[in-house]
Amino acid sequence: MSKYDVIVLGSGPGGYVTAIRASQLGLKTAVIEKESLGGVCLNWGCIPTKALLKSAQVFEYLKHAKDYGLTIKEFDKDFDAVVKRSRDVAEGMSKGVQFLMKKNKIDVISGYGTLKTGKKVDVDGTEYTADHIIIATGARSRELPNLPQDGKKVIGYRKAMTLKEQPKKIVIVGSGAIGVEFAYFYNSMGTDVTIVEYMPRIVPVEDEDVSKQLERSFKKSGIKILTSTEVTAVDTSGDGVKAMIKSKKGDEILEADMVLSAVGIKTNIENIGLEDVGIVTDRDKILVNDFYQTNIPGYYAIGDVTPGPSLAHVASAEGILCVEKIAGQHVEALDYGNIPGCTYSTPEIASVGLTEAQAKDKGIDIKVGKFPFSASGKASAGGHKEGFVKVIFDAKYGEWLGCHMIGTGVTDMIAEAVLGRKLETTGHEVLKTIHPHPTMSEAVMEAVADAYDEVIHI
Repeated sequence: MSKYDVIVLGSGPGGYVTAIRASQLGLKTAVIEKESLGGVCLNWGCIPTKALLKSAQVFEYLKHAKDYGLTIKEFDKDFDAVVKRSRDVAEGMSKGVQFLMKKNKIDVISGYGTLKTGKKVDVDGTEYTADHIIIATGARSRELPNLPQDGKKVIGYRKAMTLKEQPKKIVIVGSGAIGVEFAYFYNSMGTDVTIVEYMPRIVPVEDEDVSKQLERSFKKSGIKILTSTEVTAVDTSGDGVKAMIKSKKGDEILEADMVLSAVGIKTNIENIGLEDVGIVTDRDKILVNDFYQTNIPGYYAIGDVTPGPSLAHVASAEGILCVEKIAGQHVEALDYGNIPGCTYSTPEIASVGLTEAQAKDKGIDIKVGKFPFSASGKASAGGHKEGFVKVIFDAKYGEWLGCHMIGTGVTDMIAEAVLGRKLETTGHEVLKTIHPHPTMSEAVMEAVADAYDEVIHI
């Protein structure tokens, strides 16, 4: 029986990062993976979807070349080549993780891992033991009873990335990050796209102003949006698929080649031995303390399988914190109120902290500032003037409560707000920090200036 200090079950952005940090701390470490190193994020999620979206963005540039004074007489898309590029990017990233495992002297155990009592993991009949076992098995596309996935006409995000043929018409159920990213991709490629959202507005977790802007942008691009609408059933018996929907207007049937279910995720906690070990779960999540210890000593859980936000960067941060605590370092619990969220459609969305509505619900006296990219020199030069930066401050103390952005490149800008909030930066300090001109990032300073009635360029 092989003995380790740490065994990590799962090699996604939570698992492999955790393993590397454990090894750096001098702990003998192994990772168990049933499929491909890098998990869903590197192979089927974060990375390959961004490759698809980049192809769509380049195609959009070509379609609007005249806007930049350029003439391109002939161009077209090759859907198979777009998908292949995405898969090649994913494969390259997975190989990168393989290199990191070797570099950090981490044993990679291929197979299906099942937890056992006594700090053991069984991998296809072979037992391994460790002082600390960290569960990082992630999640998959959630299936609704009224929207069963058959992998052909009703699909999840994984199948949506590797279709052999581009659908002419697609219905996307759900308008979270996955739903709107695929909506942008397929619409850009020329597919007729309809989004069906159960909530009153798309991207419902975002600030309301962001939702309104994205809806305007999407409708301008030809994407149809149905909010406060529910898919009650699907009929796949014909050539295509019929989605029965229900809204305030009544019942209706949407016909398409395919329905993409993007209604959230389901954790991978079945059949991994949780019940045998006695690890407590609640509502599809493994319960942990501030340092990711389960109720059974020696067993931990991080990432999507725990109650925190289901985001790759959260899983990585949780894993690092977990093993640093195991190694005896002084660590502080993660601040879940300062987690950035990003959506990579065009326009992009990035946000952190409280929305305006949440701040008001808490009874906080606030200052709100907003700077449109239509007033940005860099945005005008780049030809992407839609969107804005919105900031929310506590009026009394100047605390930066929230920051919400929509527009080109905003996912690369949000870290300023995250760092500022971490350092307890006030609005005054942001105002007095010189931002380079012309850049998209100076819109953050301008939005803060607007909150304090000092804005120059609007």
